[in-house]
Amino acid sequence: MPVLLFLCGMSEKHFPYLQLLHFTRTVFEKIGCSPDDAETAAKVLLSADLRGIDSHGVARLSGYVRLWEVNRINATPAMRIIHESPSTAVVDGDSGLGLIVAPYAMQVAIDKAKVAGTGWVSVQNSSHFGIAGYHAMMALDNDMIGWAMTNASPLVAPTFSIERLLGTNPICVAIPAGDEPAFVADLATTTAANGKLEMLQRKNQKAPLGWVQDKYGNSSVNPHELKSGGALLPLGGDREHGSHKGYALGAIVDIFSAVLSGANYGPWVPPFPAYVPMPDEQPGKGIGHFFGAMRIDAFRRADEFKLHMDKWIRRFRSAKTIDGEEQVLIPGDPEREMQENRLRSGIPLLPSVEEDLKFLAGKLGLSFQS
Repeated sequence: MPVLLFLCGMSEKHFPYLQLLHFTRTVFEKIGCSPDDAETAAKVLLSADLRGIDSHGVARLSGYVRLWEVNRINATPAMRIIHESPSTAVVDGDSGLGLIVAPYAMQVAIDKAKVAGTGWVSVQNSSHFGIAGYHAMMALDNDMIGWAMTNASPLVAPTFSIERLLGTNPICVAIPAGDEPAFVADLATTTAANGKLEMLQRKNQKAPLGWVQDKYGNSSVNPHELKSGGALLPLGGDREHGSHKGYALGAIVDIFSAVLSGANYGPWVPPFPAYVPMPDEQPGKGIGHFFGAMRIDAFRRADEFKLHMDKWIRRFRSAKTIDGEEQVLIPGDPEREMQENRLRSGIPLLPSVEEDLKFLAGKLGLSFQS
């Protein structure tokens, strides 16, 4: 569960959600997004901050603007289905913001599931889509299980390699329950997402062992290691701790998201930082995503399923714990509790992020109030 609780600092200021939502929406409108698309993009981006995944929220806003400035993002995409069957589709995102393309594609999956029982959509020609959890959770209100995954720029070395060939390639599965909150497993297929390294860099902290390796394949605690040719490590960290499994999961995401859709894959996925040159070879179009929606009543009555999900969740919550631990958590618990807290108390921003937003506001002729 990618929650950055351990990175919270005392020097951070807290900003009301609605203030950040309005500012973010206005920024997206300034670069040419329609009001509806700007609203969608802002909600997707801020959902990361609300859920405690600070690395994927407003800290990345200026990065999207820079991609637009170098013509790598189309603010007014004509998204369309280019291939489909009754239960599947491929969507071309027309180089749009992944924050906009992904909800569109997930809705296609949901609409197909309403008719066929399940819906599966692979996406080409998109860009970074924020947190996977937002898109997978769109299925919950429809009594459906939601799936979301995406490939990303190559920062990860496969087990036994020093080459960066995969992205952090997250997977999210959101499963509805009855009286209990939904089960939402949202995780990178690396030991840590790159955004966590970026947060450590801002706070001048070391990375835990098992997160990164240097350019020679040696374990490192330097959060700047990627800038020197190092790589992130697959989930598990090393072969003895199961990194081959993390590598396999990341590869599955890459294939489903890109080889299946016609997007770029492996070392050819476009980088998020606008200053990083595009790969020389482009075997596909843009970044790729993959979404799924499974109607519960295609398998059993939805009320029965949710009753048993409640039973499953309660049994796991009541599991005997290690001395000193309070309770076994259900995937999605920390993020849900964080969202409730931040809606009440505001979203904390590191001073460097606050300054970045002020600089962005000045560049676009806006104001950002501390």
